[in-house]
Amino acid sequence: MQDAFLTALERWPRDGIPDRPGAWIVTTARNRALDRLRRTRTEAAKVAEIERTAGAGVEGEVRLGGESRVMDDRLRLIFTCCHPALPLDARVALTLRTLGGLTTPEIARAFLVPEPTLAQRIVRAKRKIAAARIPYRVPPDDLLPERLDGVLATVYLIFNEGYAATAGDELVRRDLCAEAIRLARLLADLMPDEPEALGLLALLLLQDSRRDARTTPDGSLVLLESQDRSLWDRAEIDEGAALVSRALSAGRRGPGPYALQAAIAACHAEAGTADATDWTEIAGLYAALAAVAPSPVVDLNRAVAVAMADGPAAGLVLVEAAGAGGTLTDYHLYHAARADLLRRLGRRREAAAAYERAHALATNAAERDFIARRLAEVRAAG
Repeated sequence: MQDAFLTALERWPRDGIPDRPGAWIVTTARNRALDRLRRTRTEAAKVAEIERTAGAGVEGEVRLGGESRVMDDRLRLIFTCCHPALPLDARVALTLRTLGGLTTPEIARAFLVPEPTLAQRIVRAKRKIAAARIPYRVPPDDLLPERLDGVLATVYLIFNEGYAATAGDELVRRDLCAEAIRLARLLADLMPDEPEALGLLALLLLQDSRRDARTTPDGSLVLLESQDRSLWDRAEIDEGAALVSRALSAGRRGPGPYALQAAIAACHAEAGTADATDWTEIAGLYAALAAVAPSPVVDLNRAVAVAMADGPAAGLVLVEAAGAGGTLTDYHLYHAARADLLRRLGRRREAAAAYERAHALATNAAERDFIARRLAEVRAAG
């Protein structure tokens, strides 16, 4: 009930008081209670799964005690699962499935791989744990750094699924965003001299600061350029910007991928209007990000930034180059970005085909509705 009243305080001033406030409170409280019960059951089941899997290991138990400064049980379990004997993508996928509360389709989307491929990756990771008799133990403090990459990636992908849900009626899953920020804050407190831990927390805060402006009261998607910036959370922006400065200055070998992404998010957050956004700076930061953490998605984002800085023709060349390898073939945002640039260039027939492909691939209702509206606009324009 307290959660319901808190939600009412957040939403009613913005969306208006519902016709039946009492019924709204009761319904919201009931839904929150059901969500909490589901989370409790899921967490208990996942811990039991870890304990069963650990039976194949040397120790046969998950040790939540020991010489470690990691006091939060969930963070301890994430460090435990992110064993360096497994490949990074396998340990992150296994941790997300076991502890992160994400489904196989959601994790597959995060890695841009088909669901069967992701499922096989998780199965192989479990087999390696059993075959190598890898114990499930919370690592001591001196071994935490070797597991940090996997832990950071796990928290980052939990947030991403909350920030833009794979499926469902709502674009944002606030529970996942809040949990990821909580875990990132614990990591930053645990490792205050680790630039990437600071960078991750900065990134999540800056992204989360826009959540109330990303959808209309009826749940429709609002693009960044059209968002009401007065709805952005200034406290999160101020904290995130300060953390970006710390992360960039603390890097001994240059900024890492999370610090660079946070710097990009800060460019957006600190622009008073959409027109004031420094897209040239953002494109340069994406180029730096591509150098330290190359991926087709980074190339796609850089292409969009170049399009905003230098025009849609320049951006389209880079968008199509990012998709040339085939990794983005089933990624709806690739087709949506390409469609938008084609639309801006007046190539409406090609834009419509790209929007159709994006709509077919999108699984979140808010994103599908937005793409459908753009497709209708392009068709109506001839």
